[in-house]
Amino acid sequence: MQSKAATPETYINSLPADRKAAVSELRKVILKNLPKGFAEVMQYGMLGYVVPHSLYPKGYHCDPKLPLPFMGMASQKHFVAVYHMGIKYFFCPIWFTKK
Repeated sequence: MQSKAATPETYINSLPADRKAAVSELRKVILKNLPKGFAEVMQYGMLGYVVPHSLYPKGYHCDPKLPLPFMGMASQKHFVAVYHMGIKYFFCPIWFTKK
């Protein structure tokens, strides 16, 4: 379910208590292990983790004005989803596949 929240904090605070706890814990793990220079943003109505233009000037191939998506996380209707676009790229962090 897409959110209109402008910040990650606003997004998390808008979630039901059970989802808030799960998303907050996942977010902590992601932020702790996010590669240096990557950024947390609100993108596509969910939490997004991106490779900013400062690291990858070409941006997202579908829309170069956007930073390259790396991961996303959202509270969907019946579950919390993690979308990891970095798995197919050479810079995939080993921590994600091991955990």
